[in-house]
Amino acid sequence: MKKTFYYLVLATALSLVGLVTNASEARATPVDTSQAQETESTFLPVEEAYALSIRVENQQPIINWHIAEGYYLYRDRIHVRQINGDQLDELATNLPEGKLKQDPNIGDTHVFYHGLSVRPALNSTAPITLKISFQGCADAGLCYPPHHQWFDINPASGSVVEINKPVANTPNTALKPSASTPINNISLLTLLTMAGMAFAGGLILNLMPCVFPVLALKGLSLVESTDISPRQRRLHGLVYTAGVVSSFVAVAGLLMILRATGQQLGWGYQLQSPWFVAAMVYLFFVVGLSFSGMIELGARFAGAGQALTEKSGMSGSFFTGVLAVLVASPCTAPFMGASLGFALTQPMIVALTVFVALGLGMATPFLLLSWSPHIARLLPRPGKWMVTMKEVLAFPMYLTAIWLLWVLGRQSGVDAVMLVLIGCLLIVIALYFWSRTPWQRGISVVATLFAAFILASSSLDAKPLISATNEEIIAYRPGILTELQRDAQPIFLNVTADWCITCLANERVALSSDKIKDRFKDLGLRYVKADWTNQDDDITQLLAAYERSGVPLYVYFPGGNQEPIVLPQLLSVDALLAIFTKSS
Repeated sequence: MKKTFYYLVLATALSLVGLVTNASEARATPVDTSQAQETESTFLPVEEAYALSIRVENQQPIINWHIAEGYYLYRDRIHVRQINGDQLDELATNLPEGKLKQDPNIGDTHVFYHGLSVRPALNSTAPITLKISFQGCADAGLCYPPHHQWFDINPASGSVVEINKPVANTPNTALKPSASTPINNISLLTLLTMAGMAFAGGLILNLMPCVFPVLALKGLSLVESTDISPRQRRLHGLVYTAGVVSSFVAVAGLLMILRATGQQLGWGYQLQSPWFVAAMVYLFFVVGLSFSGMIELGARFAGAGQALTEKSGMSGSFFTGVLAVLVASPCTAPFMGASLGFALTQPMIVALTVFVALGLGMATPFLLLSWSPHIARLLPRPGKWMVTMKEVLAFPMYLTAIWLLWVLGRQSGVDAVMLVLIGCLLIVIALYFWSRTPWQRGISVVATLFAAFILASSSLDAKPLISATNEEIIAYRPGILTELQRDAQPIFLNVTADWCITCLANERVALSSDKIKDRFKDLGLRYVKADWTNQDDDITQLLAAYERSGVPLYVYFPGGNQEPIVLPQLLSVDALLAIFTKSS
């Protein structure tokens, strides 16, 4: 059992070192000194960058913007509209000319610095509801999404009340993007909803191909063992749960600490490090070998059989929980995005509540097996089929390792893939000689060291991604959405990454469909793709503007005066066609 402990500790250490190394690389990346003071952590929320206020004078509303230093508003992106039922009537504003600015993204345009005062033309003193829309940027490079605010105004009495977006004008799937600060005052219902979504996401994680084989073997070995008492079985379930929950809390805490220090990081950022991806290839390869019965690690690694009766078996259950979280990192559960994005913008106690719910969701199936004898009785009796099942479950492990090699090739090139394959061969050599004579065990140590040194090779450094050759796809860059929105044509934004399984599935099932491609052409739609496979601060800011911490993110801009629609994380052809039809 000691060997089990050491292997699992090594796997956990590799994960944590990968997280810290990636964060250190992000801190060490050179930045332009002219923008060093304007990092993501110092960009103002949109409501502070463009503080909007309204007062009434002589029964006429006057709209004022106090624009922070270093920020500006686009003149042609300011609209004041009166809400009449389901219709929006544009009001004349007689905007001043503003300052002519050479914008690097859209060319010559007029903008406002410091402040702006507007008096919309009203023909009566009856109470009205105004929708005020505007968009601006910071000189340091951040451009905010279009921002909207609503006000109930009574010109006769002089009262002005800011309201939430009227329900009658809210598309069913719309979500107002914002670059606002964390919302600290949340309702209990909101917290419970997000925790429930995280719990569901945790349940789904158990079905992912990189998680299910490990948990299936662990669960079967626990339930079918006749050498432990029901009390010990329940204790193993609790210890496993503690391993899962504590791992999620540890990673979430580290991520929030790094974000608080100014790092532009999101959920899944560890997979943006080629070093971490290469280490995951090693891990899945070794787990696959153990499932195939090629090394003795298998039974102890999964905590099977007699090992459960040993004192150290509890540590095996705990670190199996840690391992489950580690191997789940390449898998994206479709219901996790909203809850994790919410959690990472909230105070620590709220965020940790959501991550605890995520961990409990992932641990629940195993916990139920260990506590409920009725569920355990539904499982088939132990026999040779368990050995066959273990060997079959090795194939998803190998496939996951192959997929991660493809991700690594996208990040660092074919040389990196070759080196990691050599590292896998060295691991096989190390395992082969480990159980032999002492001097042959030295060969094992040397092979292991060389495999570890490969992870530090400069060939694993991230390289710029090759731009898509498809002329129909526009690569994302700061300001491109503002530029494309000027002609009021529809836009589809796809924020994705090669290591995101959900992203790849959506592109294969929905976005590559001939029906969707034909619909794109009929609408004259521009397809903008933001690739977050490698660390990219601009895309991290884009995700933050839509209150997301990771991919996938899909946003449809219908064009004209319609608001952008944030789409679900799981796409289908029929759902996309329905949204396009409704918004056209």
